[in-house]
Amino acid sequence: MTTLVAYVKAKPGKEAELKKVLLGLVDPTRKEAGCIDYYLHVSDDDPRMFMFYENWRTRKDLDEHLKMPYLVDFIGRRPELVDGDVPLHFFTMLSDRPR
Repeated sequence: MTTLVAYVKAKPGKEAELKKVLLGLVDPTRKEAGCIDYYLHVSDDDPRMFMFYENWRTRKDLDEHLKMPYLVDFIGRRPELVDGDVPLHFFTMLSDRPR
């Protein structure tokens, strides 16, 4: 299993618009074949900071996700909505998932 944690910071005044765009990614992503978990969070300390926590069956599934039209569309809108880069952190799960 591959885990991705991604941080997305809204430009000042763009929090609501970015939140709407990011929430729009959740349902279609959860329907992708390799998606195990896909959760969007917002920071308790900074309403401009969003975080995705994602679990994918394989790295190949995650790579396919990054090519989906709705994600490509978001990437195209990034300059108007996102402050700076979007750090991506990849992990491999070591412990078992609870049943």
